[in-house]
Amino acid sequence: MELRHMAVAFLINEKNEALFLQKKKDAAFLPGYLVPIGGHLEQNEMSDPKQACYREIEEETGIDRDDIKDLSLKYIVHRLKGLEEIRIQYVFFGTVHKGMTLKQSDEGTLNWVDLTYVDTYFVSETTSEIVHHYLADRPRSNDIYIGTMYQDKAVPVMNWSVLQDWEK
Repeated sequence: MELRHMAVAFLINEKNEALFLQKKKDAAFLPGYLVPIGGHLEQNEMSDPKQACYREIEEETGIDRDDIKDLSLKYIVHRLKGLEEIRIQYVFFGTVHKGMTLKQSDEGTLNWVDLTYVDTYFVSETTSEIVHHYLADRPRSNDIYIGTMYQDKAVPVMNWSVLQDWEK
């Protein structure tokens, strides 16, 4: 079984909009989807997904880490893809200013999207579940959540639990 590690960022501006990438229709991964900024961890980043996230943000948007406030890990999502792959996604949230200059991405078009309307776009079930949970939880918690996605009668379901230390 193969493990695929990814790091993504929801960069939120002062209008509660997040920066997303509209993938090209001929993209190899999630063609045509609206996705958060991010990608796969490189071998030297396996123990530091936040650094991978910063790298992906700069590559895809041109935003420098100094222009991002409070980039913090909020979710770790596990998903079984077929019988041969486990996807582990590290999901970060941070704040940026809407007026900053963005570079053109080779992977698609960058768009600011109001998070409350994310379901009106072509997004993955994982992205939809993360946004719904974030909007419901944001005022109350600084916890990190673990999510596992599965299907129940052909309907995708995400189970959430808080990542906690256990002491005797």
